[in-house]
Amino acid sequence: MRIQKEIQRLSQQLENYNYQYYVLDEPSVPDAEYDYIFQQLLILEKENPTLLSANSPTQKVGGLALSKFEQVTHQKPMLSLDNVFEAQALKDFMLRAEDKSDSHNITFCIEPKLDGLAVSIIYKEGLLIQAATRGDGKTGENVTENVKTIKNLPLKLRGENIPPLLEVRGEVFMLKAGFDKLNKKLNDAGEKPFVNPRNAAAGSLRQLDSKIAASRPLAFYCYAVGVFEGELTNSQFERINQLKAWGLPVSDEVKQLTGEQACLDYYQAIEKKRPDLAYEIDGVVYKVDNITLQDKLGFVARAPRWATAYKFPAEEAVTTVENVEFQVGRTGAITPVAKLKPVFVGGVTVSNATLHNKDEIKRLGILIGDVVIVRRAGDVIPQVARVLVEKRESQKTEKIIFPVVCPVCASALERIEGEATIRCTGGLYCGAQRKEAIKHFSSRKALDIDGLGNKLVELLVDHKLIDSPAHLFDLTATQLSSLPRMGEVSAKKLLNSLQMSKKTTLARFLYSLGIREVGEATANNLANHYKTIDALKGASIENLQSVSDVGEIVAKHIYYFFRQTHNIDVLNQLLEAGIHWPEIIQLAVSDLPLTGQIFVITGSFNVMARSDIKSALQDLGAKVAGSVSKKTTTVIAGEAAGSKLTKAQDLGIEIMDEDALLILLNKK
Repeated sequence: MRIQKEIQRLSQQLENYNYQYYVLDEPSVPDAEYDYIFQQLLILEKENPTLLSANSPTQKVGGLALSKFEQVTHQKPMLSLDNVFEAQALKDFMLRAEDKSDSHNITFCIEPKLDGLAVSIIYKEGLLIQAATRGDGKTGENVTENVKTIKNLPLKLRGENIPPLLEVRGEVFMLKAGFDKLNKKLNDAGEKPFVNPRNAAAGSLRQLDSKIAASRPLAFYCYAVGVFEGELTNSQFERINQLKAWGLPVSDEVKQLTGEQACLDYYQAIEKKRPDLAYEIDGVVYKVDNITLQDKLGFVARAPRWATAYKFPAEEAVTTVENVEFQVGRTGAITPVAKLKPVFVGGVTVSNATLHNKDEIKRLGILIGDVVIVRRAGDVIPQVARVLVEKRESQKTEKIIFPVVCPVCASALERIEGEATIRCTGGLYCGAQRKEAIKHFSSRKALDIDGLGNKLVELLVDHKLIDSPAHLFDLTATQLSSLPRMGEVSAKKLLNSLQMSKKTTLARFLYSLGIREVGEATANNLANHYKTIDALKGASIENLQSVSDVGEIVAKHIYYFFRQTHNIDVLNQLLEAGIHWPEIIQLAVSDLPLTGQIFVITGSFNVMARSDIKSALQDLGAKVAGSVSKKTTTVIAGEAAGSKLTKAQDLGIEIMDEDALLILLNKK
């Protein structure tokens, strides 16, 4: 039971990190920290194979596709890579590959591990027709128009024997010089600069306006072939050279090497060359060169067995801890931050480093005034690696004292047994958590308040119009119209969305409260078990653990959430505002109101995303098809509807616009 809970905890932690890294482009921990947790989970799963879940982070890749882009299903999954961190682990990888080979000295295709965003680009008859991000490995985001703006990427292949269909895979990144110029431009304009080139590349590629992407110094290098039609060589290295011959950009550092020592020498050489490269790299990728042997080696759920990434060690420097401040994160975590004497490490000047939590301070034995080694792990968040106790001067040091209440809102702090992090309990009230609590409350899987995006939430809080989710329902058209870029029509739409969101389900409402570790599934289990909010509020820790998927730690999170006066006040205000959940009668599929009807969706919509329309229709029993035929019952036509609308008109099929659709869904 203890091991199962630890696996669940590590899995959830990695899922959170994945979401922050791949979806939000806001990495919260260094790569080294993620890699360490990933390895811990991998070890536990290997030792306890019966506890391995198909949904484990070790079995999948990356993050979710953003709903604002059309989603693309990859014809061939885009896998991630396993990592090694020392020479012996690389040797072990090579030995495993040799065991499946007839040779004991196999050849590898070796390349620098680019620090950017993985993409798939499809050429048909030599013309670029589609580009998509990796997403979760199966489904990515359609970023075709943005990728077309990348200056070193050809829109048309050149040369001879170009395949009728060719999928090229590679990395979109930003050159160091271009990154520096971009950040200077953002700083001069008073805008927030990007954290690093990878973050800048991802943010640029995910712009809805391709003109913005075109203005950014993006570049692309290809490193693999996905699906293709026709004949290709049986060598990974020769395939890369063939792509280069067709006009595709390839790193000059890609090499074909045989033997263990040559592979290790390449790593040492590229690490020394790293500061002088025009782009950021964080390791070296080793791929078995022979494609037939690649196929023989196969892959595990998330990564190929024929490739691995040998990561560079974190870069370090020595400095002094001048003070320690305590920051409150958006989830309430109290994080001690060392204020350092500025030091140049990992290519930037560092003046802050995370100390993570109270246990880490104890482990390090760190004091204010200590001389320390700072590691810029993963080139993201600096952290203190070690205290140089031999340099300590007792008369110039002092103990680090943790606060007893939240530094922001003075709410009580909690530390759940078995957890290292101390947290503020004022989740719906605390100023540090306020924006994120409201964003979560209004998100699609929670109250689904259409039109209330992240930027608008920040505006509302910054203009002091709201300070909790409950105050959303007190907003007026006059208040909203006074905000930048918020006209009368937009204000009216948002107020209408707020009214519509009041009718929800108990499960969605529980999820919207942002109770720690209460996701959709847990919220649904709680709703089914307790039926009413009052019953849940009164449940003991022991009673909560009788609910499916609720262990001791989650039970304590729920219990303490409902014991905070601030949270209860906001909860009561939400209920007084009119949020309610009617009893839902479960219907058999044959009883659903749209059973037997076939819908086709075309065009773009203002109120609902196409994926949400599809889900809503399917929930009512309808089938949603991709093309119009004589069997189609209704076509939902949005703005700029094309050939599907024309065909529906020719066949005399019912056509419904977005307003009519909303009426239908509300009625059903």
